[in-house]
Amino acid sequence: MKTRLFTPGPTPVPEETLLELAKPVGYHRSAEAKAILAELTEDLKYVFQTTNTVVTITSSGTGGMDAAVSSSLAAGEKVILLTAGRWGERWRGILKAYGTNIVTVEVPYGKAVTPEMLESALKANPDAKAVFATLSETSTGVGHDLEAFGKLTSKTDALLIVDAISGLGAMECHTDKWNLDIVVTGSQKALMLPPGLAFVSVNDKAWKKIEANPVRNFYLDLRRYKKSIAESDTPFTPANTLIKAQRASLKRIRAEGIENLWARHAKMGNAARAAVKAMGLELFAERPNNGLTVITVPNGVDGSATLKAMEKKYGFKLADGQDNMKGKIWRLSHMGYTDAFEVLGAIAALELVLIEGGHKIEPGVGVAAFQKAFAAK
Repeated sequence: MKTRLFTPGPTPVPEETLLELAKPVGYHRSAEAKAILAELTEDLKYVFQTTNTVVTITSSGTGGMDAAVSSSLAAGEKVILLTAGRWGERWRGILKAYGTNIVTVEVPYGKAVTPEMLESALKANPDAKAVFATLSETSTGVGHDLEAFGKLTSKTDALLIVDAISGLGAMECHTDKWNLDIVVTGSQKALMLPPGLAFVSVNDKAWKKIEANPVRNFYLDLRRYKKSIAESDTPFTPANTLIKAQRASLKRIRAEGIENLWARHAKMGNAARAAVKAMGLELFAERPNNGLTVITVPNGVDGSATLKAMEKKYGFKLADGQDNMKGKIWRLSHMGYTDAFEVLGAIAALELVLIEGGHKIEPGVGVAAFQKAFAAK
């Protein structure tokens, strides 16, 4: 049976990208390697929608988040943390590790932090040095209004630092136009690569703060990466095979066009949400994003057991909830190298496994709703 991956990271990888990973390993300081990194950097700027510096770090996305915190903040400095789930909590863990003074704006899982909440926090804390936010809260399926956040922080000295690890490449995101000062993403989500690379965009406002900050990290000090990227190089040994493969996936994004990419993900997300509602199920996120659809497990259904049965019998791998949400939600990814017909198959498999488990669903109702919504102009 073919296994079909619908987790929100890692996600499926295109065949041409996988073939790059099968090629012989080259020397990472060669002229060819530098040319590849230079090409990659320009394509990343296109995906980020920025003219700013974008650096490549060999790490998970969390490494990029760590670099953003340790490079830009001194111990004791005040920050505003906007958290709506597990990845906002990841920001909290990093901020605590570096001794920052955290003012938390927190909403329950499934809810979104509003611009009004941020506006109030900024007024109450004019000495805040940074605001930390999440584009796509993958633990709940919530998407945040970064454009509105950026309008607020741009009027202050505070940096807006964004975890876009599961959102960039699936959701509309204009780094420069929206005044996003530092944006972090990772390779294994909508950028269609295995885990192992983090990418960080930094604008002039953020560089001024970073340059004035004491050195607090060695490997993740963004100043080292800025110096090296000027020569299309990295300060430490990079995962050059991943960099070469990432170039292939970014070429796929370039060929499709970023606006078309956003529109395709929006269309799939809308159709998936229509299918969920038609099946009599509830969406978990009050402000859903287009990278994944998160479904509330119905009463009387064993959420974790249902996902295991779906994978064993039909080969579709969806993600369970995390931590205290385990067994309470299902997370269906439709980002990156995933098309509408594959998502349609996942909807059909979910219908079947629920029917087999005794849940009252009319066969095909979700499939039909998906098709109708996807066909609509």
